Amino acid sequence: MSQTLDMFATDDYPALTAGVDEVGRGPLCGDVVAAAVILDPNRPIMGLNDSKKLTEKRRERLFDEIQQNALAFCIARASVAEIDELNILHASMLAMSRAVDGLQRAGESVKPEFVLVDGNRLPKWHYPSEAVVKGDSKVPAIAAASILAKVCRDREMCELDKKYPGYGLAGHKGYPTKVHLEALKTLGVTDIHRRSYGPVKALL
Repeated sequence: MSQTLDMFATDDYPALTAGVDEVGRGPLCGDVVAAAVILDPNRPIMGLNDSKKLTEKRRERLFDEIQQNALAFCIARASVAEIDELNILHASMLAMSRAVDGLQRAGESVKPEFVLVDGNRLPKWHYPSEAVVKGDSKVPAIAAASILAKVCRDREMCELDKKYPGYGLAGHKGYPTKVHLEALKTLGVTDIHRRSYGPVKALL
């Protein structure tokens, strides 16, 4: 485990403490994806860190290891339609709530005793919880959640790239890069694009 992740002491929290993170607020298309993870102290996972600080190859390896060794995990989402209806902040909170509500171990539901959430906002829920700024680089369980969410969403964008060729989704993962913006102007807006986002709305 990296030195960075040792900065935040989680020893004072209950055993069933879940870490939660989401990915996909910035992209112009696709769902926002969240994950919740309860780690098993008896099965430590080495090398956990903010998913953005890890190589794709390392994230892929950890994706499998987290699911094999965690006490419980869940990957959830909020759809493009929900993002456009609620706004991205509320859709992100919804995705995180679904991830915590969906925590399972061996097919059975697991209710966390406490929840640590990356960032400075908490969803409106009944769980005892705390927001941790930059938690994905401080709290192992949040780091694990960030890895599950990012790998899941990145894989989905690669699949969508096959369905919607020409937009470069496999490369930029939906973010508003020059390639993506030019493709939107040339090829038009698809049903996976977020119509409430400025660059997309401007083309409608």
